[in-house]
Amino acid sequence: MDIDIVEEAENPMLHRTDVRFEMVHEDATPSRLSVRDSLAAKLNKEAEEVVVHELDTKFGMRKTVGYAKVYETPEHAQDVEQDHMLERNKITADGEEAEEEAEEA
Repeated sequence: MDIDIVEEAENPMLHRTDVRFEMVHEDATPSRLSVRDSLAAKLNKEAEEVVVHELDTKFGMRKTVGYAKVYETPEHAQDVEQDHMLERNKITADGEEAEEEAEEA
């Protein structure tokens, strides 16, 4: 999967950068989490700092266009983002993560 950054816009009030990107992939549209991890690696950020909002693949094409928000810290992401977007991107507060692990055990 090859990701190219198309546009970056700084948003200093919310401590983030809005990113539009294109990616070319060999198989089916990649999952949101794999895109998040690849985008984080390309931008030298932690995966918890990247929130993928949109992935759009035209039928039959091997190119996907997307939109993501890249925060300075995971805490900024948790403060600003809506709960359902954090859940889709598997970003949880440290306390919640510990509670979930305790429930599973």
